[in-house]
Parts: sequence; structure tokens; C-alpha cells
Amino acid sequence: MSVGAALSEARQQARLTVGQLSNRTHIREAIIHGIERDDFSACGGDFYARGHIRAIASYLGMEPEDIIREYDEVHGGAPPPVRAATVFKVDDAHRGNHMRRVPGWTVALAVALAVIVVFVLVRLLGGSGGKGQAAELRVAAPGAAAQHAGVPAPAARERVVLKVFAVKPTWINVKDAKGHRLFQGALEQGKSSTWSAEERLRVTIGDAGAVRLEVNGKDLGTPGKDGQTVKRSFGPGIPSAR
Repeated sequence: MSVGAALSEARQQARLTVGQLSNRTHIREAIIHGIERDDFSACGGDFYARGHIRAIASYLGMEPEDIIREYDEVHGGAPPPVRAATVFKVDDAHRGNHMRRVPGWTVALAVALAVIVVFVLVRLLGGSGGKGQAAELRVAAPGAAAQHAGVPAPAARERVVLKVFAVKPTWINVKDAKGHRLFQGALEQGKSSTWSAEERLRVTIGDAGAVRLEVNGKDLGTPGKDGQTVKRSFGPGIPSAR
């Protein structure tokens, strides 16, 4: 039995219409109709197809991994694991560009000028003070020289950490302050996921009563009621419960 046929049969045994299943899983009816016909083109790719299949199978009381395995056998195998470095590569690239804004030659020139000035002062003071006097030459660290030369040091940006616990399966979308999407798809019942980014995280939750949020180590509880779609935005520091 194909993936679509198995899900369709399970839905009918549960005495649910496609519309009812759509309301409870927050997956559009057109996508569910396509999946039951083994047409996954409306899902937007294998990643989202697996998320939709997992959410539907979990809600219908099926074993999601068995259905996903059947899908992978037909559609070319499981996806490669997502590495944390890949998720946050946008932040790393931005941080690297920020660091390159301070020209290296400016820092080197400031250090060289500081050394020359100190050396001249030592020679002058040493010549007027008589024999036996020793002058101590101290060279400032590059960071300090840059500050004296008027070059601002790059400010460290604070990060925000969001952890989501799924009480029931639900759809979720997570973006950073620049609008880059960190995650979009279904979150399985009993699972939890954590995301981190600089400055701000924006999250949209399909079923506010299906999750519990923890932001920067503080438990915020459930963000809304069952079936309610909510949007939340969190920055660094201790968030409020609202």
C-alpha cells in the first residue's frame, strides 16, 4: 500500500473528513488531497513533504517513521542531517563582514606610531637624566593602540535562545532578525527544538495550545489557546510572559 493510500485509509477509519483533518493538523486541504493521491508537488519539496506526512500520521495514531521510511524508499532516500553550522551560517557571514570593516593597516599604523613616540620620549628623557638611568619601553597591545587612535572596537552582539516543547503536533515557523528562515514545518508531539540567533527571533505557531516556550532560560508556558495561531518576537535578556 502506498503512502497516500495508507494515510487516506487511516483517516477514513478515524471517521474524519479532509477538512476536519486540515483544521486539526493546520495543513491545507489541497496538500492533504494531493498526499492521499501520492502527489507531493504541492508540499514544496521533500523536507516539507516529510513534515506533513509525519504530522498527519502522528495525529491519526500511526507510526510516523514507518510512513516516512516508505516515502524515502520511493522518493530517493532520507535527507542528509542538518548541521548547526549550516543553520547559522548567515549570522557567521554577517559577523565576519562586520569584523572586516576595521582596516588592518590602520591598526598596524597606529601601533607603529605609538612605538615611535614612546621611543623618542625615552631617548629624550634618558639623555637629560644622566648616566645609569634606564628607561622602560612598553608597547601597547594592538587593541589598546586602536582605541587611542580613534578606531572603534566592534561591539559584541547579544543572542536570543528559543526552545519549543511540543505537547501536540503543530506547525511552526522561525525567523531571525533579518527575516532569514531558520525552520518551517511540523513539530512532532513530545519533541523539542532549540533555535538561537543574534538580536531577535520571530516565531509563528499554528496551534498555540500545542506548545510550551522557553526563552533565554525562562519558561513562558503556553503562548495561547488550542487552535489559535499566534506570532511572537523575542530579543536578548529576560522576556516577559506576554
